[in-house]
Order: sequence, then C-alpha cells, then structure tokens
Amino acid sequence: MLKKYFKDYLWYIFGSIVYAIAVTVFISPNEISPGGITGIATILNYLLGLPTGFTVFILNIPILILGYCKCGKGMILNTTVVTVITSFALTVTENIFSTFKMDKIIASIFGGILLGFSISVIMRHGATTGGVDIIAKIINRKYRHITIGKIILITDVAVVLLAVLAYGKLESALYSVVTMFSSSKVMDYMLYGSDRGKLVYIITDKPGEVASTLVKDLARGVTILDVTGGYTGEKRKMLMCSVRPYEVSALYSIIEEFDPKAFITVTEAGEIIGEGFKGFD
Repeated sequence: MLKKYFKDYLWYIFGSIVYAIAVTVFISPNEISPGGITGIATILNYLLGLPTGFTVFILNIPILILGYCKCGKGMILNTTVVTVITSFALTVTENIFSTFKMDKIIASIFGGILLGFSISVIMRHGATTGGVDIIAKIINRKYRHITIGKIILITDVAVVLLAVLAYGKLESALYSVVTMFSSSKVMDYMLYGSDRGKLVYIITDKPGEVASTLVKDLARGVTILDVTGGYTGEKRKMLMCSVRPYEVSALYSIIEEFDPKAFITVTEAGEIIGEGFKGFD
C-alpha cells in the first residue's frame, strides 16, 4: 500500500506541475479566466498583484476544512496534498513564465487542454484540485436535484463575469469559454472516454461501514450479497459496486480504512447503464 501512495503522490506532483504551467504560461498572462478558485486567484493577481499560488492556497483553506467535515477525510486529505503542491508549483512557474504572452486563441485552447489533462490525472488517483469541486459535492449531497456539473458551471460563469469586469475586455469571457470547453472535452475523454467502467466485488468483515462510506464519499450505489465460502463453508457478505476507472484508487483507500484484510476483485465493465453513468439511448 505504501508503494501505491508513493505512486499516487508522484502523479499528484506531475499533475500539479502541468496545471501550474497551464495557468502561468497560457491562462493568466493572456487575461483568460479558468473559472473556479484559480480564476479568482488570477483576477486578484491582475488587480492587486497577489501571488496566484499563495492566493489559491489561502482561498482553499476554509473549503478544505468544510470538505473534511462534510465529505470524509480520505479524498480531502489527498486533495489537501494536491492543493499544497499546486500552490507551490504556481508560485515557482509564475516567477518564470508570468510575462509569457501569445496569440489568445492558441493560449485558450492549449491552456484548456493542459488544464483538463492535469485535473484528470489527479482525479484518476483519488484526489481533486479542491475549490469549487468540493463545494459542488457538498451542495449536491444536500440538494440532489442540483447536479455537480450545474453547480460548477454556475460558479465558473460568475468568475468569468468577474474577469470581464477586472480585465475590462469582453473577449476575455469568450476566450475563457474556449478554455473551459477544451478542458471539459479532455476531461470527458480521459475520465469517461467510453462507457467502460470497473465492476468491483468486495468480501469484507465490515460490509456496513464500507458500503455506507462508498455511498457517502463516492456517491456510488452498493449491492450487498450473501455469499458462502466454498472451502470454509463460512457465510459472509459481499459488496458489489460499479465505479469509474479514476475512482478505483479512492475505493481502495476507503476499504483499507475499515478492513485491510478485505478480498477485492476488480473487473472491466464494457458498458454501464444507470444513474451516475449513461442512460438508455
């Protein structure tokens, strides 16, 4: 398990560096807003000269604390690590590339591609970049009819409008839309590239605790089955859960927390139809 954590943290570092390059090379110096907390930080950097990395870190502190209380510690601890690394990477790259200007359509497209790629790399290893993602998850848990996508979209639109006021240029909003579109397309491809997913079978002595935490932290349905050991004849409980590939790492962390000796089988699901995946065409 230590090897797995080490591997995840290497991916966090890589993803954070790519994210920082996207912001400081393509986004910020070309007066484009990526939305969310980073978008607010780039606006404050433009207006007040506040360091983007430091501002991202400060703005995320209350959100991470709230997320820890509402969403559980597993994902939030990983997200805290990513936030620290990203803030540091933003500070370093900002001092190197902050005056790097280019054609804005190129900046918006490639900035969006790198943002989508970096966020996907981080999410596939059980964390997020923090900020609006956590807020959206908290709101969605209380108001299920408001999807996470809609919450993030509303927030991003508000930040983009702030960017228009800050930069005094309507085209900033248009380039920001291009960035968000590019980012979302890359994320859709990397995280949901097809209808495939993972079907996970878990034999554990803590079925109730594991199942409730999977539902709470991953927002995935869990089926509890009665099974009998072929060799021992012992009756036990088995959990069955369908997840996206990038959620497997977080699933492992949840299971290990309650039952390190659990027996887990992960298989490929060629297509998953239902809530949280795809509907009938």
